[in-house]
Amino acid sequence: MKALVVYESKVVARVVADGLGEAFEVRLAEAREIPSTEGFDLLVVGGPTHAFGLSRPGTRQDAARQGDVRPSTADVDIREYLDVSPMLTGLTAATFDTKVDKPLPRGSAAHKAHRRLRRLGCRMARPPESFKVDGTTGPLVAGELERARTWARELAAAGLALRHTA
Repeated sequence: MKALVVYESKVVARVVADGLGEAFEVRLAEAREIPSTEGFDLLVVGGPTHAFGLSRPGTRQDAARQGDVRPSTADVDIREYLDVSPMLTGLTAATFDTKVDKPLPRGSAAHKAHRRLRRLGCRMARPPESFKVDGTTGPLVAGELERARTWARELAAAGLALRHTA
């Protein structure tokens, strides 16, 4: 079975790919590559929360100006990837994000991507998941990488179970 991890948050995506790799053949792809989902059994989409949701060109530029991220060479990331995705009827999927470790703001890129994937016809294997970062520049809060690995292993099991009920 094959999984595609489309990311805008590379550090967490690599750990998620490692966790999925115990049950799936995994391909990691940046969202700006606009990778096809053809031939994959599981799609995982992840990126940072900017301004209460999925990043936009303006929020990515603001983050780069503040020194939070390197300037982007493309204006395509998770939001734009989902904008151009065809219907994904029946594809099993899951979402994650990174967000500042504070009670507020409540917005979540993972929740927004989750809703969009459902509208595209995906069967969601797990609820959206957020991994906390310390401040806007990170790093991840202690223990979050291991939590991401555990989440990915649980996602692999859920994805396999959904696949067998299809």
